[in-house]
Amino acid sequence: QVQLVESGGGLVQPGGSLRLSCAASGSIFSMHAMGWYRQAPGKQRELVASATNDGSTNYADSVKGRFTISTNNANNTVFLQMNSLEPEDTAVYYCYAHLRPSLLPRLPQDYWGQGTQVTVSS
Repeated sequence: QVQLVESGGGLVQPGGSLRLSCAASGSIFSMHAMGWYRQAPGKQRELVASATNDGSTNYADSVKGRFTISTNNANNTVFLQMNSLEPEDTAVYYCYAHLRPSLLPRLPQDYWGQGTQVTVSS
């Protein structure tokens, strides 16, 4: 069983900052990538940022230069530092992990957190 637990969402004024955290725990054989998606009301879920275990990162164009993803591979944790937040960043943010569970046959799978609300408003 693998669980992802997120924290750090909340209400912030435009131009402010928030830091999201997500820790994966349970029977993990190997971690391949972690990242963040978000879903605003009435919109599809979209990729915000991702990081692979070889250090590669990827960002949505809308957050480049404002958001930074980082990981602690030893603890299977991923962070999202969000600066210069805009009202358009308001959404539920979901952590994900692409990993092999310890349970045989150890096929790569995606796991998701429960989501954390980020609201940017004055």
